[in-house]
Amino acid sequence: MTINHHLTDDLIRSYSAGILPEAMDLIVATHISLCDECRAALCAQDAVGGAVLERARGEAVSDACLDRTLALIRGSDRAAGPARDTRKPDAPHDPVLPAPLRDYVGGSADAIRWRPVGMGVKQAVLRTKGDAKARLLRIPAGAAMPDHSHRGIELTMVLKGAYSDADGRYARGDIEIAHEDLHHTPVADVGEDCICLAVNEGPLRFKGILPRLAQPFLGI
Repeated sequence: MTINHHLTDDLIRSYSAGILPEAMDLIVATHISLCDECRAALCAQDAVGGAVLERARGEAVSDACLDRTLALIRGSDRAAGPARDTRKPDAPHDPVLPAPLRDYVGGSADAIRWRPVGMGVKQAVLRTKGDAKARLLRIPAGAAMPDHSHRGIELTMVLKGAYSDADGRYARGDIEIAHEDLHHTPVADVGEDCICLAVNEGPLRFKGILPRLAQPFLGI
């Protein structure tokens, strides 16, 4: 598998620092689980962060600080989430879903609960905290997503098949980073359905009237 479209340095730094919302954390983790290049960049960023911490001036803490910190970790949903294994290469348990995604859908691609959104496209919304939203998309072979732009950043990673838009072609492992100025119509390759993980900071801006009318009911 050759990955041609990668994460930006800013996304890798933010992931390393632990400051991304859960949905973005998930898609970055999923890409890193498949991409040797971005995994190496993450390791380098982690090393820089570790060196900074080692040189930071220490601060006095209370005797109860360790107990309180451990209690917070034990009570944190995020600390126990599936992203904990994201820095390891993808395990071969499922041909579609990399390791970070499996707990979000119940184990494997067969457990995904697809819901139709029109034009043959199906989606499965993933439960994440924060304003950014994550969902899986299944685009039939040769079909197109409705023409749209974005409010905020949209990250889209291909899990199966491939799609093309004005910015190029994206296959398994590739990630597209779409900003508000990008107006595009992703079209799945002929011959195989395309399954993607998509994360949006805000609702999409659809050009057509029918997608705009359906948007409040579909949560996209």
